[in-house]
Amino acid sequence: MTVKTGIDVLQKNLPDFMKNKTVALLANPASVNKNLIHSKTIISEIFKDKLTAIFSPQHGFYAEKQDNMIFSDHLYDPVLNIPVYSLYNENLKPAPEMLKNTDILIIDLQDVGTRVYTFIYTISFCLEAAKENNIKIVILDRPNPVSGNQVEGNILEPEYSSFVGRYPIPMRHGLTCAEFAFFINNEFNINADIEIIKMEGWNRKMYFEDTKLPWVLPSPNLPVPESAYVYPGQVIFEGTNISEGRGTTKPFELFGAPFIKPEKLKKFIIDRYDHKGVFLRETAFEPTSGKWSGERCFGFQIHIIDKGLYRPYFLSLCLLQGICTLFRDDFRLKQPPYEFEYEKTPLDLILGSKKLRKDIEQDKNLYINEKKFNEEIKAYTTKTKPYLLY
Repeated sequence: MTVKTGIDVLQKNLPDFMKNKTVALLANPASVNKNLIHSKTIISEIFKDKLTAIFSPQHGFYAEKQDNMIFSDHLYDPVLNIPVYSLYNENLKPAPEMLKNTDILIIDLQDVGTRVYTFIYTISFCLEAAKENNIKIVILDRPNPVSGNQVEGNILEPEYSSFVGRYPIPMRHGLTCAEFAFFINNEFNINADIEIIKMEGWNRKMYFEDTKLPWVLPSPNLPVPESAYVYPGQVIFEGTNISEGRGTTKPFELFGAPFIKPEKLKKFIIDRYDHKGVFLRETAFEPTSGKWSGERCFGFQIHIIDKGLYRPYFLSLCLLQGICTLFRDDFRLKQPPYEFEYEKTPLDLILGSKKLRKDIEQDKNLYINEKKFNEEIKAYTTKTKPYLLY
């Protein structure tokens, strides 16, 4: 059975409280129903001329912007004759004039279950704007593609809050978009007026491929579900001079640099840490854009053998430690700016902790860190449990 997302459920049965209301829509190319019809089309058919505006997250409404800190422009929809406002430029939060004549802001975004993915923070800014402007929020829920029962990583430390981590959650947070919104709205006193259109047929153990839904890339470098599965770990290389595979056909599944010797790095991992659930296949690649563009990089492709055993974040921390230790003369940290933060080290923002970065650099045993992560996760999952919808 194919899972029905929020837009499929809404299309079948419009709640009474939404009838005869003016609405705006936050969406991007992955905002489609089970038949690949875009939510913009469905919402405009349901509400006719009462759809007043569209909003888009990072990468733009068409998800054409490749990388971080590349603003997308406001647009105008030539068919619907309404504005398309970018929430990834000088405005991260909808301005009051963007929400005028709007009763309800409908949110339909495909998240990827990872703390640093900015869509959930765009949602958080929308909750704040809705509260300030007396507008109702309706969230059309979608699957967490990396499952809802796998939670992994350290809790973000408040001093490293940024647009890649506004709240103290682990790297792999285990929530759907609606659950996340429900959680932060109550726990962090946003107090927006939220209604949720739940999915039908989804359960927490599902990965995206289990849903039987079509995958539409939510951002340019997550072209297939497998890239989303490795992303919670491999995203940390964005904060370094290691290619995370951008500019290749396998972003985040491939990673490397010209100075890496894969056989030495693999031995480091095998001797010190387990890497259950995946096979690290030694390879070389030449990015066509991004880091090391036009240069041969040596590294690995991550092949997932068993998603249940694979701990993407922990494995990538171990790989990063191996690179720091073995190739110290060539390894470099990315310098600011990164996602609107102009002073703090990007890797610290991604990891949500300077101490964790220092432990990696000082070659400390990462099993000790993982034990601490698991203790933090117990407290986190206790806190989020009342907000789980499935």
